[in-house]
Amino acid sequence: MINIELGHYLTLGGVIFLLGVVGIFLNRKNVIVILMSVELILLSVNINLVAFSTYSNEIVGQIFTFFILTVAAAEAAIGLAIIVSYYRNKGSIRVQDINEMKG
Repeated sequence: MINIELGHYLTLGGVIFLLGVVGIFLNRKNVIVILMSVELILLSVNINLVAFSTYSNEIVGQIFTFFILTVAAAEAAIGLAIIVSYYRNKGSIRVQDINEMKG
């Protein structure tokens, strides 16, 4: 039987965090992929918080994870609503077109 320890959870969190960062930097053209990469980064932080919380027999990390999940859900809903309304007005969601809105 395999014993899963703290290092395994931290490795998983690190890999997911790295995938999120790579997704943001490699694909700067698609807004939806950027939002998904931000969600991956938040998920990796949640995995690490729950792992440390369980390891230290505290519940604070698990409670904080629920707050992060709530903020992430609101961010995804609002972000997608903004993207849909921008697409209806401009007909495109390319990041280069969105950068023209500055100023």
